[in-house]
Formats: sequence, C-alpha cells, structure tokens
Amino acid sequence: MGRAAMTRFAACVLCLVALAAAPAAAGAKDDTLRMTPVVRAVQAVSPAVVNITTAKVVERDVNPFGGLFNDQLMNPMLREFFGSRGKQRFTRQSLGSGVIIDGHAGLVLTNAHVIMGATEIKARLLDGRVFDAELVGSDPDFDLAVLRLDASGDLPQVHLGDSDNLLMGETVIAIGNPFGFSHTVTTGVISALNRTVRTEHGAYTDFIQTDAAINPGNSGGPLLNIYGELIGVNTAIQANAEGIGFAIPIDKARRVVDELVSVGTVQPVWLGLSGQSVDQPTASYFGLDAVKGLLVTEIFDDTPAKEAGLRPGDLVLSFDGNPVQDKERYLEYLRNYTRGEDVTLTILRQGRTGEVTLSVRAFPAERARAMAWARWGVEVRESGGALAVVRVRGGSPAEKLGLRAGDGLVKVGGMRLGRMSDFVHAFMRYRMQNALLLLVRRGERGYYVRLRI
Repeated sequence: MGRAAMTRFAACVLCLVALAAAPAAAGAKDDTLRMTPVVRAVQAVSPAVVNITTAKVVERDVNPFGGLFNDQLMNPMLREFFGSRGKQRFTRQSLGSGVIIDGHAGLVLTNAHVIMGATEIKARLLDGRVFDAELVGSDPDFDLAVLRLDASGDLPQVHLGDSDNLLMGETVIAIGNPFGFSHTVTTGVISALNRTVRTEHGAYTDFIQTDAAINPGNSGGPLLNIYGELIGVNTAIQANAEGIGFAIPIDKARRVVDELVSVGTVQPVWLGLSGQSVDQPTASYFGLDAVKGLLVTEIFDDTPAKEAGLRPGDLVLSFDGNPVQDKERYLEYLRNYTRGEDVTLTILRQGRTGEVTLSVRAFPAERARAMAWARWGVEVRESGGALAVVRVRGGSPAEKLGLRAGDGLVKVGGMRLGRMSDFVHAFMRYRMQNALLLLVRRGERGYYVRLRI
C-alpha cells in the first residue's frame, strides 16, 4: 500500500472512531455548569426551611339568614332587629414559612404575625415530616417569633450570616411557601438597606429591601446570600407591591431571638427622656419650617439621656436618620431597638443643631410600675390570668376617673393585658399620652373609659 493510500486509510479510521464516540459525547453534559452558587445554596438550605400551618378558633354571630347574605354585607339595623342568635365557632387556617436555626433544640424562626392567635401550629419539612410546634416567644413590635418543634434527634439547620456588611446589588435568595406553593425559590438583588416602612401597625426600621418576590406565605422564610447564609427574615408587609420585598436583618433578629429564648419576651427599652409633640407656637419659637419634633420635658436620672447631657428644652428632630414628626413617631422608632444598640439623635438646642449618640437601655419593670403610679396613679397585680387594680393614688388621674381597688384592667390603649410584663409594655408605649382609652372590668361587666393625664 502506497503512502497516499495509507494516509487515506488512517483518515477513514479516525473518522469512524469520531463517529462512534459522537453520541456518547453529545449525551455526557457537564453538570458542574448548572451547579451555580444559587443552586448550591438552595440545596443546602431547603431541608431547614419549614412550611407553617396554623389553626385559630374564632367566633362570630350566627347569621339569621343562613348563607343568603354575607355577614359583612348584612345591614347593621337588621342585626339589631333580629338580635343576637348566639355565637358560631369555626377554625381558620393560615400558611406561612420559617427556618430552623437550631437543629439540636428544634428552634424555628418565623414572623410573629404568622402564628398570632394560633391555637395549633404545625411545621412541614422538605422531606415530608410534619411536627407539632409550640410557641417559645414572640414580639409583634419586631414581627419575630421562635417556635420549638416536637422532634427527636438533630434536624437540618441554616447557618446564620452577617447583615452589617451587605452590599446593594448583591444576589439574594428567598425560599418560602407563597400562596401554599411549598418550598418556592425566588432570586433577586438587595435593592436598598436601612429602609423604614410604615404600616397600620406602626413603623419598622432597618429593613432590607429586595426585588426577590416575597408574597403572602413567604412571611417568616429565609433570605439568603450567595453562600447560603441566613441574612434576613422575609416579611410580606407591602400589599400589592411588585418588585418590592422586605426582610428583617439577621443581626437584629439574632438579638430578638436571644431574649425570646431566654425569657420568652423582648424587654422594652428607653433612653430616659419624656416629651411632648411640638405645636405651632413651639415650632415658631424654634424657627422651624413645619410643626415637627419631640420637645424634651423631662430627663430621668441614671439613664442614657442623662449621661449624654440631654436636658429639658432640647428638641429631637430625627432618630437614626428618620424624621421625628411627633412623640408617637419617636416611640415607634424606639420600639425597633433592643438593649445595647446605639442610636443617634439629631438635637436642636438654642438655635444650633447637633447629633448625640446613646446606647439603648432596658426599661426596668420596677421603674415602669413606679412611673405608672406617679403618672397614672394606679398599681396593679396579676390575678387569675388578668390584672387587678390594687391601689389608686389620691388626686391622680385614675382616682378622678373613678377607678378603685378590685377593678380589672383588661386593655390599655390597643394592648390587651394578662401579665405584669404586658402592663410594662403598655406603659412604655403610652407613657407620653395625655389621654388613654382603658377597658375596665367591674363585676361582670366591662366598660371603655378615657383616662386623662
């Protein structure tokens, strides 16, 4: 065989080998290209994400027309005419998400509104296991709650990340149970940091804003970074928003969890000052362009405000960069902080504006009770799952209202009372109010009355 023939023969052999190998090569895809950081993060964390189902027993008046008219559409005059026909009890179910933060102890982190009022809580894992869950503690001001699963043995858990070094534009991943679709993954970026969001329940500060889809049912689920670390707790609070989701930073959530696990509640905090909203004459006196701010009227001893040199007559204009419109707004911002955190106030004093940084301190329960006695004129104690009035101070707002020992204090403002800790929280929230609505029980009847301070 000549040189040319040998060359042609070798070429044919190589072609045949290539054709034989071609199908195998076409079928062997490199899956490493598909294993992106997002995929790896989802695979690592999904086993620790739980779908939360809650049941709540509620009551409503029996509709005299059966199902003919919707209860909400029935004319109030018809209700009055037919009178009460008793109560109908039924169970309402809701869905949410959570994430296991301690597999050994079975602790789950979620939103407080997901489990609020629930009489039964169940958690379903990715592998199909379902566990009963008990409430360890919750705090509506932070919209966070901790559950404990009734499980034996270690469970999968998420690794807690760090939210103080987040970057705008970095990739984030949300996993949850939107509209009942289990373990749904959405991705996006961090759109903004330190967002303040106002809702019907008050103001929430320091939120992470993301364009990752967060819908009803996602609440309480994890927001992850590209390493699969928990950097936030998703909360669906912006109704009908598209491309706007919010999450509670994990650094703040970690502080809240520590208090919920150790004592079952988050201690109220304060700076040690009291004040009043600015009116038009005061705004004119300070040369303000609008009616805004908190006028400091009292500084308490042994408090951050006293140690920082604040004094009566100072005007608080902003709270960590958030404008303080009035005393209610100041207290709303304060409720977003836990003991030990620093806060920077912008102060107007004698025509000059400056900033002062204070460390938030726990508000002692005994001090709250003493201040309630001095300001409201009432002392209460726990009694059978409720609070009973023990003493009323002579000449106080409580005495002028007609409160007396033995009355039951059921609600203060919008807060229902059952324990002394509830009373402390209520005083902390409403201590600057000049008028306050109370629900008082005397004998077998309850009365709404207005306490004027």
